[in-house]
Amino acid sequence: MRAEDIVSGLDAVATRDPVIASTLARAGYPGPRLRERGYRTLLRTIVGQQVSVAAAASVWRKLEDLLGESMTPEGLLAADFDTLRACGLSRQKQGYARSLAELVASGELDLMDLPADDEAAIAQLVRIKGIGRWSAEIYLLFAEGRPDIWPAGDLAVQAGIGKILGLPERPSEKATRELAEPWRPHRGAIAIFTWHCYNNPAL
Repeated sequence: MRAEDIVSGLDAVATRDPVIASTLARAGYPGPRLRERGYRTLLRTIVGQQVSVAAAASVWRKLEDLLGESMTPEGLLAADFDTLRACGLSRQKQGYARSLAELVASGELDLMDLPADDEAAIAQLVRIKGIGRWSAEIYLLFAEGRPDIWPAGDLAVQAGIGKILGLPERPSEKATRELAEPWRPHRGAIAIFTWHCYNNPAL
């Protein structure tokens, strides 16, 4: 989301929620969270799953060396198992990456024209092997800037909400979804705010 979208969303919630208003006054506004729309961002998500930031960056550099900066789906599909393995992609991740590449290359998944309805867009994205609801929500929030995405399964979102609301323990995913209902249609800005508040020394 762009900085101005985050500010407007938080201001809208703060006018009707004194707890958010008070926390915002102490913690300030978070910065923008922007990612590129499309295939490369989702491929990078797959590359980064369950590995360190440094390891993911190393694999990504090797893939760019192999496939070029454009890193097309067709290029990945043309690479054989051993070549991709040498880049650092395990058998499982190759399966995920090929699933993404095949859906995009065939035209079955158009990342530049996902459904406007958030749940319908999530349903399209989770067709990709290795992309679950959380990854789909993060993509829609950061790459498309959708204003009402609420990744309730994110542990930092849960912890951040618990901190903001003064809860005795981190709420469950179900409780986190329920707590956010009054913040529609600005839950995306609140999600980014929870990450901002999670380890904020002002709180």
